[in-house]
Amino acid sequence: MKKNILTYGLISGTIVSAIMLFSMNYFSHCEGTVDYTTSMLIGYASMLLSFSLVFVGVKNYRDKFNGGFITFGKAFQIAILMVLIASTMYVISWVIDYFFFMPDFMDKYAETMIQNLKDSGASAAEVEAKTKEMAVFAERYKNPLFTAMMTYMEILPIGIVVALITSLILRKKPSQPAIDTM
Repeated sequence: MKKNILTYGLISGTIVSAIMLFSMNYFSHCEGTVDYTTSMLIGYASMLLSFSLVFVGVKNYRDKFNGGFITFGKAFQIAILMVLIASTMYVISWVIDYFFFMPDFMDKYAETMIQNLKDSGASAAEVEAKTKEMAVFAERYKNPLFTAMMTYMEILPIGIVVALITSLILRKKPSQPAIDTM
């Protein structure tokens, strides 16, 4: 079971981390403004794509190592461990990328969010409030533990949902023989 969890968790984590690193590198070198909406869509799509391996991993365990049967609890245990491995790889990749290769990301992101607010016709008070909010967030984001926590909050909920759905779909109990009452 451990090998199955590690294998699929590591593959899932490699996929989501590679796509994130590639896309962040691409977007960080774009000339002009970055479309953060597109970036978020790519990010969440890559998370779903990589977490599809959680389904494959649980199914592989059920069919090859557990006689074709698995309870919801066991499936969820296996799935959530794979999700935690993949999510941790994603978080570590982002923290390294952010602090060593993209330390200006938060400044660019804040600038874009404030400009979008201005472009939407927000009042000066709203823009000022958002500017202060982004400054506080950027200051907190300088702490690697805060950055890691925020990054887990980005990926982990999706992984938990995938683990729950996977466990519901793949649960399969051995069929009970029919009891003849005659």
